[in-house]
Amino acid sequence: MQNIKTTTGTAIAAIALIAGALVIPANGAAQGIETQAREAILLDPQTDTVLLDKNGDVSMPPASMSKMMTIYMLFESLKDGRVSLEDKFRVSENAWRTGGAKSGSSTMFLPPNSEVKVEDLIRGIIVQSGNDACIVVAENLAGSEEAFAKRMTERARELGMMNSTFANATGWPHPDHRTTAHDLAILAERTINDFPEYFHYYAEREFTYNDIRQANRNPLLYGYAGADGMKTGHTEEAGYGLTGTATQGERRLIAVVNGLDSNRARGAEVARLLDWGFREFGNYALFKSGDTVEIAPVWLGTAPTVEMKITRDVYITMTRKARRNMKVTVRYASPIPAPIAAGQQIGTLTVEAPGFETIEAPLTAAADIGQLGMFGRLGAALEFLLWGESG
Repeated sequence: MQNIKTTTGTAIAAIALIAGALVIPANGAAQGIETQAREAILLDPQTDTVLLDKNGDVSMPPASMSKMMTIYMLFESLKDGRVSLEDKFRVSENAWRTGGAKSGSSTMFLPPNSEVKVEDLIRGIIVQSGNDACIVVAENLAGSEEAFAKRMTERARELGMMNSTFANATGWPHPDHRTTAHDLAILAERTINDFPEYFHYYAEREFTYNDIRQANRNPLLYGYAGADGMKTGHTEEAGYGLTGTATQGERRLIAVVNGLDSNRARGAEVARLLDWGFREFGNYALFKSGDTVEIAPVWLGTAPTVEMKITRDVYITMTRKARRNMKVTVRYASPIPAPIAAGQQIGTLTVEAPGFETIEAPLTAAADIGQLGMFGRLGAALEFLLWGESG
């Protein structure tokens, strides 16, 4: 017979476990709030759950938010040892003329034919949004901005940014320079996870180079608790955009908005979405890999029972309201006939909640259990006939 045991969300609330491999996302984006942004996405990176999605996969111009990809490429060069923070890159005439003060765009004010430290270039791109600094990085890492842009596109695809194409290192308007809000959220998550030793640059509020002080354009850094990144963007076509992230306790959220009409609007909108995500949703650890979920009876085995273990951590993001109605169910055929091999799937764990996709995870035997010999099987069968399963 099939044995089914169901546990409510309230009953398992006391289990304190770590985050893990099996994450349970919402069934699609858990829409519950409106946004004035043309494109927007709100992501919980711990479980890769999309909490809000408005045109998240629609192609859009990223403006200077694409500089996060330039920085990602530079961080990779630092991590693999090809470049050090103390190395110096030469400023070409092209970088000065195309990305410098004469263009009327965001600039680090790098003098032509000078040399600048890599660490200063990082701050010049992240804090000052310097187009000249981006071109310097591109030329020194790949020989030309065009070659670097091709590398950016290739690496983006490898990161899972399947809808991103980069035509330059700066985000300067170009018909082929496109990404999506979802792809920028993926990039933000990868930057945070892949480069914890360098991510702190995104939280710096100001940077002075050549006696010119410039403030970080990210409005979250000046008043939103826990904000530590990432990048603004603005062109006439793109409107005002912001990729922002913040932490509260152990939890982080990433928000991307684009197409707003002012710097103030983008900051306020990201702050509002982050507030909503932190308030309405929670991350809940259900089981840790190796936990015994159930002890099942064994039929004609050398042991009377077998522990049913889960082989991966189970971590879920959902609304606090939905969690109250969450059900965790264990299903298996009872009793389980011997022989049983350790690691053999002998049951299934099911997690259900209103508005969320049902998730199933295998439960496996914790140990080998042999089958009784002929006389043992006869004795067990006789006992069952006389007393039933519980005799």
